[in-house]
Amino acid sequence: MARKKTEKINKAKILIVDDEKSLRDSMQMLLQEKYDVFVAKTGKQAIEIVKTKPIDLVLLDIRMPEIDGIEVLKIIKGINESIEVIMVTAVIMVKKAVQAIRLGAYDYLAKPFDIETLQEQVAKALEKKKLTQENLSLRLLMEKDNQFEKIVGKSKEIRAIFKIIDDVAKSNATVLITGESGTGKELVARAIHNRSPRKDKLFVPVNCAAIPETLLESELFGHERGSFTGATTRQIGKFEIANGGTLLLDEIGSMPIIMQAKLLRTIQEREIERIGSGYATPVDVRIISATNSNLRQEIKNYKFREDLFYRLNVIPIHIPPLRERREDIPILVNHFLQRYSREFGKKIKGMKKSALDLLTEYDWPGNIRELENLIERLVVLTKEELIGTEHLPVEISGQSQTETDLNNGNFFEAVRKFEAKFIQKALQKSSGKKSQAAKLLGIHRNTLSNLEKKLSLEDRT
Repeated sequence: MARKKTEKINKAKILIVDDEKSLRDSMQMLLQEKYDVFVAKTGKQAIEIVKTKPIDLVLLDIRMPEIDGIEVLKIIKGINESIEVIMVTAVIMVKKAVQAIRLGAYDYLAKPFDIETLQEQVAKALEKKKLTQENLSLRLLMEKDNQFEKIVGKSKEIRAIFKIIDDVAKSNATVLITGESGTGKELVARAIHNRSPRKDKLFVPVNCAAIPETLLESELFGHERGSFTGATTRQIGKFEIANGGTLLLDEIGSMPIIMQAKLLRTIQEREIERIGSGYATPVDVRIISATNSNLRQEIKNYKFREDLFYRLNVIPIHIPPLRERREDIPILVNHFLQRYSREFGKKIKGMKKSALDLLTEYDWPGNIRELENLIERLVVLTKEELIGTEHLPVEISGQSQTETDLNNGNFFEAVRKFEAKFIQKALQKSSGKKSQAAKLLGIHRNTLSNLEKKLSLEDRT
């Protein structure tokens, strides 16, 4: 019996407001199995219930006696802005429903609607409320323990980024964050949002590279039911979900040219149009973009719009790779050691100097993400209190590899591996340009080509 009571408490609470009894009863019947449902036949009753009950979602009729739905919406939002509201209206009053959305309603349902549409809209509205609450809880947690959001480091490059974040956060200017994969671009975007006047609203990240081209428009701008094959319900896009907050467009360089034009219009007009809707909806969203691509080169290759680039690049922030700020590596190592030691209940005191020196010398092609993954693995697998060179992987511990080759008595294999690694580092530093790599190595370009063939490196570069 006690468990059933707990389940009841955890149910979302929905208020149905409609002066038509048959509609109230039918919606209540459809929703009461999954949710706690309250009903009101007037706006005044609805307002009293909102004042006394922890309502999550209101299904609100627009046309009602005494106080119409638009006025009730304003009052509800004044009492508790976090309550989601879906307007219920006849088709002839759709324009008024759009007005309600501009006043803070989540969406609208046009009568007559079917069971599936009602249930889908209710579920999505509650999911948005849950996301809002999670963001708020996360922000409060960050204010209590700033380590979650803190960008770790003391190098002059990182200190310069700290200053830009503080300066930029106060404005609504668009920001373009560039840097290699794993450098912490999303962390910088979140730091900007969390220090801005928008911090109480949602931070919504979208990975443009992870969404198929055919679905990206719907993901960003939403769609109406029946607007294309498979659109069985209305969907709210990420721009509307992020309204009042911040939208991170990650991997913006992967966005198709056609979508770039639509994004440019959205930035200019500050409004979006759901696929199949036929009307524009205003949005107030701060846009932060991030990319590991060279967008100026993409413009030359006709893969990125120059006008969009200048719209996004109002405030540029470049995050240097870890190999260009090696003084931050020991700080990051210590930070991750402490975090994962706490998380996994381990008593690791630190890392031996010889091991830390090797980590500092390593080039970290995967940047901070690669370093973090390695430290997490070391904390999980190491039983000693101090992590030494013997715990490091072969690609980092040159000493470990040499000892292995010496034990096997394989001198020529050890020399071959050293040559291969030395050449690969030169090619990496020169971004694959063989003439520059040859200069770094102090050899002729033809000699480098011959060595590549000898060491079977051509396929790897």
